[in-house]
Amino acid sequence: MIKGIVIGFILAIAISVGSVFIYFSTGLAPVATADPPMPFEKKFANMALDAHIEKQHIPPSSVPADEPNFLAGASVYKQHCALCHGLPGQPPIDYATTMFPKPPQLFRGKGVTDDPASETYWKAANGIRLSGMPSFKTKLSDTQLWQVSQLLAHANEIPDSVKRAPMPDLATALTPSLPSAAGTAPSTHTP
Repeated sequence: MIKGIVIGFILAIAISVGSVFIYFSTGLAPVATADPPMPFEKKFANMALDAHIEKQHIPPSSVPADEPNFLAGASVYKQHCALCHGLPGQPPIDYATTMFPKPPQLFRGKGVTDDPASETYWKAANGIRLSGMPSFKTKLSDTQLWQVSQLLAHANEIPDSVKRAPMPDLATALTPSLPSAAGTAPSTHTP
């Protein structure tokens, strides 16, 4: 009897593994950004992310949640985060709407104001696999990472002076000033 249970258990595992292999190897799994998510994809991804962050020993913030750090965090956010996560009062740009999973618009709805600054810090520093969220730990200083994390954790309570900080027009901020192919300034000649 026990031998039959063990054989049944092994067969069940083999069939499950084989089914998953067939699902992915035959192209049945959704991979395009327009495809619907895989069954339980969001639940498992969030569960794994939350568990991993919880296991980390994130030190306390090295910067206080105050106006100077919110202003510095706003500058970091505009330069490094706004492309995907949007700016307050502006709709998401096309780039962000075509990604999968779609990056959360951090100044719409609850954003990440219910997340501790340490969680946002970890996400910004380390990135999130298979989401398009890059790691910024080699691009930003520890202080900058904490400043933007403090800004986002307190986005619903930041002072008016920070809210009034100039927000660049997205088209201007995201359009590089590149010289022409010949290395000269672009022509202003109009036909």
